[in-house]
Amino acid sequence: MTAAGTSSSAGRWARFVPLVRAEWTKFRTVRGWVAGLVVAALLPVLMALLAGVSSDQRGAPPVPTGPGGVPVTDSFYFVHRPLAGDGSVSVSVSALTSGVPAGPRDLEPGVVPWAKAGLVVRESTRQGSPYAAIMVTRGHGVRMQDDFVNDTALPGTDSAASPASPEAAASVRGLRLDRAGDTVTGYASADGTHWTKVGTVRLRGLGHTAQGGLFVASPPAVDGRGTRGSVSTAVFGDLRVGGQWAAGDWTGDQVGAGSPTFAGYPANTSGSVTESDGRFTVTGAGDLAPAVRETLPTGGTLGDLLTGTFAALIVVVVVGVLFITTEYRDNLIRVTLAAGPLRSRMLLAKATVLGGVTFAAGLTGSALAIPLGERLARHSGVFVFPVTSGTGLRVALGTAALLAAASVLALCVGTVLRRGAGAVACVVVAVVLPYLLIANPFLPAGMADRLARVTPAAAFAVQQTLVRYPQVTSVYTPYDGYYPLAPWAGLAVLAGYAVAGLAAAALVLRRRDA
Repeated sequence: MTAAGTSSSAGRWARFVPLVRAEWTKFRTVRGWVAGLVVAALLPVLMALLAGVSSDQRGAPPVPTGPGGVPVTDSFYFVHRPLAGDGSVSVSVSALTSGVPAGPRDLEPGVVPWAKAGLVVRESTRQGSPYAAIMVTRGHGVRMQDDFVNDTALPGTDSAASPASPEAAASVRGLRLDRAGDTVTGYASADGTHWTKVGTVRLRGLGHTAQGGLFVASPPAVDGRGTRGSVSTAVFGDLRVGGQWAAGDWTGDQVGAGSPTFAGYPANTSGSVTESDGRFTVTGAGDLAPAVRETLPTGGTLGDLLTGTFAALIVVVVVGVLFITTEYRDNLIRVTLAAGPLRSRMLLAKATVLGGVTFAAGLTGSALAIPLGERLARHSGVFVFPVTSGTGLRVALGTAALLAAASVLALCVGTVLRRGAGAVACVVVAVVLPYLLIANPFLPAGMADRLARVTPAAAFAVQQTLVRYPQVTSVYTPYDGYYPLAPWAGLAVLAGYAVAGLAAAALVLRRRDA
């Protein structure tokens, strides 16, 4: 950069700083605006306190968590024996059928894509125990899964967890698990002789003596009739074991019968195992998978604790509009423009001050609301989906940025319309109304997803902490806390509206308020 260019940049900056200082002085001397931001900071805290004590679930069964601390669904029918050391087990799966409720007492055949039947080795029957399983599924071919969140497809099949053809699953006649210390390897075979490795995992905490054997799981069916419980039955044959397996009979147990993440069996059904001529017929329900919002509807998220953001949003919109429309109402805009003849520079100075103070207020509110709300929720026995410290920081910073961007957008609309009531109404319709629609459980999922992609309400994605798991069929909608856009991408949508608003407002200022 040349000396002239450097001098020019320094000059522009020197002229901009006094404008920012003047706008800051103007803002802090109006008590109503300052009080508005104080209220905006307090609203998330107050709503978090209310959310934390609104539901008393003390005494409820604890939510099971997996090896990584993730809440899990760990309910299935288990036919098992102890394995004290290294060993292997193999079996053939000749049938896997599922049923869903057709009425209060009846079942009808149904397709449950993630119904599972196969072999599992786990630390114990305790919920959340480390495990590795090889399985045949109804709609996703052969999989190897471990510790609830990890899922591997048979090589050459549906590695992206997309539906596999029934013929592909039917071609697999054998499953096998080999254990060597804490390492478990899963295999599949079409003829019981030639084996293809599906995956190898290392299980921490497996222990010397593990439990292993057959299992059947049948997660809820999600279709046009809603979410319904299901039950599945598998027929196993040619069960063979090698290594340090305990002698004696196989024991059948329902794992996780009293878990809050297990909906139970459909009416007139139950888990069971029968043996005849070396063939085992096993009936089971439930799942081995990470818990999602639908399987744990009483669970809370950081987004739930920050419901006060909605009320704070309305407050900062009003403050943002008044920050400019008050000058038009009191005929002070010409004084402001005289102090900064470059209209765009004056508007940018206002946006800098407003966005900065709103961000500070929002960050203060969210940083207080999150830990206070979590502590009260846990004291009341309410399970809060755990997050990493990085995710918690992202939610706090993102919430502050959401409020700041909304206030700048309100400033721009106020500049264009020059009428406080009309500008507030426009911003509320653009930002608040889509959020209210998204928060409506009766809005069709497709429409909710579109609103959460293209409207300023997409910014609320920055508060999402729940994870979509491809191996779990569920209802993933913004209402349930699952946004179609990534957190920062959703915030970028609102930021884009704010930037476009600044450009439009600057153009109007140059042409109209000369």
